[in-house]
Amino acid sequence: MDSDLVWRKFLPHDYHQILSNSSLQPSLMDSLSMKQLFFHLSHHPVLVDDGNMSFAIEKNSGKKCYMMGARRLTIIWGSSPQYWHWISLPASSRFSEVAELRHVWWFEMKGRIETNILSPQTTYAVYFVYKLRRHRYRFHEKPVTVQVNFEGDEEIHGEGYGRREVLLGPPKNKIKNMQQLCGAYRGDGWMEVELGEFFNDGGENHGVLILNLMEINAAVKYGIIVEGIELRPKAGG
Repeated sequence: MDSDLVWRKFLPHDYHQILSNSSLQPSLMDSLSMKQLFFHLSHHPVLVDDGNMSFAIEKNSGKKCYMMGARRLTIIWGSSPQYWHWISLPASSRFSEVAELRHVWWFEMKGRIETNILSPQTTYAVYFVYKLRRHRYRFHEKPVTVQVNFEGDEEIHGEGYGRREVLLGPPKNKIKNMQQLCGAYRGDGWMEVELGEFFNDGGENHGVLILNLMEINAAVKYGIIVEGIELRPKAGG
């Protein structure tokens, strides 16, 4: 089953359009068979959107995965060097820059993505991807409020629709936090925590997905590095 005709069916229908504006070298793309391209994209995300977002495919389904890098997020005080600074981690990050928190009281960031670029008829899970410094404060004990919904949902369902709390750091008291959704290590040097999930209908029903993280209690917070927010198809979804 090495035929290009067969393996082409496993790739997204618009893969060529996506890759033509990506970091993948045209010479490499042209040299790969459809099977090789499929497995390359399932193991090696490519950069799109001027390098601020990455694209990959989920190897079990061929469905699209996207990560919005920190530069594509709206980070409150993110342009103020006394609160956040931008660093390069070429050994572990797929992006040229990631955001490191110096200290803030108001911790908030938001992402927006058009769902028409995602695979239709698919349930997606949304993950916040980050690192915690050895010296950090608040993230191991104070939950962060997160929200995943479509633009306009709060007008229909009321303020706070889709909100829940997650703990970014490993809890000090595992028994106390058994019911709390906590961050976990990914195996690539980063941590992730699920913010929520949604069903992408596709077709004419696409919209704008809003992703939000916030912790604004009156206490200083520091010691986190933000890689981005990732959207991945759920198994069987």
